[in-house]
Amino acid sequence: MANPTPQRTPTATIDLNAYFKRIGYEGAGRPTLDTLRAIQLRHTESIAFENLNPLMGWPVRLDLESLQQKLVRDGRGGYCFEQNLLLKHVLDALGFRVTGLAARVLWNMPEGAVPPRSHMLLLVDLDERRYVVDAGFGEVTLTCPLRLEINIEQTTPHEPFRLVQARDEFIEQVKIGDNWVSLYRFDLSEQFLPDYEMANWYISTHPESRFVTGLLAARPAPDRRYGLLNNQLTVHHRAGGKDRRLITSVIEMPETLARDFRIVLPDAPELDAALARLIANAP
Repeated sequence: MANPTPQRTPTATIDLNAYFKRIGYEGAGRPTLDTLRAIQLRHTESIAFENLNPLMGWPVRLDLESLQQKLVRDGRGGYCFEQNLLLKHVLDALGFRVTGLAARVLWNMPEGAVPPRSHMLLLVDLDERRYVVDAGFGEVTLTCPLRLEINIEQTTPHEPFRLVQARDEFIEQVKIGDNWVSLYRFDLSEQFLPDYEMANWYISTHPESRFVTGLLAARPAPDRRYGLLNNQLTVHHRAGGKDRRLITSVIEMPETLARDFRIVLPDAPELDAALARLIANAP
């Protein structure tokens, strides 16, 4: 078994100029709400959610240098730990007060299920208010900060969101049509890199993890959201309605990942084999 401890570069620092270029951000660098909103929106629209590394059998490294190499320089995406750790480094460097949190995912889970804390999100303290910030929840990820206030419908550049109380925890919900759907539940206990490394190691290597056995990708655009589950592509339009189609060609899959999700794909035989396997095993 491989060593679960990622290689680290302790002296690495965040390259803000490279990050801003990657997400197309040209605004101010001051720790204000407007800055936070703009960066979160541009980040989510530019850096796709994707799990190609676990699918290919490659490690998912959470040290800063690896995050910058993959998500910034290589043009790849990542899932919650990669997305939100990178964003936390950026916000810390800009002077925001940021705390890492963990959540139990409720999305598509049966009622009463108690899943592990396998999701990362951020809490930002700003101007005597607290905000939930999350750039890595796949098909319905937040595209702007959410005030840490319960039972208030909050508008975002995409769907309405809200927080509800569950004893000493919060449940984040999204409004889809006329229904409120629970995404995850969390408390305000601070988490640290070793906490995320443990959860990351489990979901990226366990043989039954959905990140190991299937393909997931997501990216919001100004007027829609793109979602890919194995070979099924779904486009949710902000104006209403959705388009869905199956990808049945080994050639079409990388084209879809590059065009709709803006992922620069690695030139690797492991990727070719993984995508061919998905198409071959598709129902």
